[in-house]
Amino acid sequence: MIGTADAGQSDLTDGVAAVAAELADIRREWRDARGHDAEYGSEGFPSRGDLAKIVGALCGALYPLRLGPDFVRPHNEHIFVEQTLQTTLARLYGQVRLELIYAMSDETVHAVDARAEEIVRRFTARLPALRRLLDTDVEAAWRGDPAARSVDEVLICYPSMLAIIHHRLAHQLHIDGAKLVARIIAEVAHDKTGIDIHPGAQIGDSFFIDHGTGVVMGETAILGRNVRLYQGVTLGARSFAADEAGVMVRNIPRHPIVEDDVVIYAGATILGRVTIGAGSEIGGNVWLTHDVPPGSRVIQAREQNSINGA
Repeated sequence: MIGTADAGQSDLTDGVAAVAAELADIRREWRDARGHDAEYGSEGFPSRGDLAKIVGALCGALYPLRLGPDFVRPHNEHIFVEQTLQTTLARLYGQVRLELIYAMSDETVHAVDARAEEIVRRFTARLPALRRLLDTDVEAAWRGDPAARSVDEVLICYPSMLAIIHHRLAHQLHIDGAKLVARIIAEVAHDKTGIDIHPGAQIGDSFFIDHGTGVVMGETAILGRNVRLYQGVTLGARSFAADEAGVMVRNIPRHPIVEDDVVIYAGATILGRVTIGAGSEIGGNVWLTHDVPPGSRVIQAREQNSINGA
């Protein structure tokens, strides 16, 4: 019986060497054909697991008594924050460097190291401003949800707040040039919360997502201040332009602009480079592909302008 089993195992693996060789040829062809669009690989990817830990530590540094470890108390929070930033930002540098080794493949190692250091230094300098910005988001949630008993509850319990913190950090890295690291951070938040915000999206202060599951926001979306979204809202693209060869054109504005003081209720879908005017209210399950003037109220197929009393 043992001999029979060994023979069967041998039959199963007879073609492995040939298959492995063919896969190697396919990888080589892929990389040769696509150049800078090819896979990361020579030095390794930025690590999703490591970045999840890095952002978790940054959350603790921003809000040590609420999102930090349980040993942090008022008497030791300052030293905790300082030590956490020293170690965490060094780890972030390593992840940014991995991205830049690929993105700057024609540059020297010294240039890569200098650029990674520049990105992390700029990110570090922005952390106090990001904390102040996040404070406005916490306040918006506290004001906007009667179920919230305290700002502490918002920070500790609300998945939307976790997603917003991740987005604020990822967006800063995105605009500084660490776009892959930023995208991974966004996907960590998406995995944890069900809220999918591209790190390129621009969001003003006092932003609140109520409940939040299923919210999707595209790369070129722009939101003003004091915007509120409910679960299942999509701010997406309507269509994708292509060049003469049929290849999708990237980096063009294709997602909505939402002006100040807009509320968008559950399940609404807004597509394309349309503008939702300030102070408007978009009802649940509305499908919208055109501009809406300021002060409008859109409910299913009907539009009303509150300024004109309609």
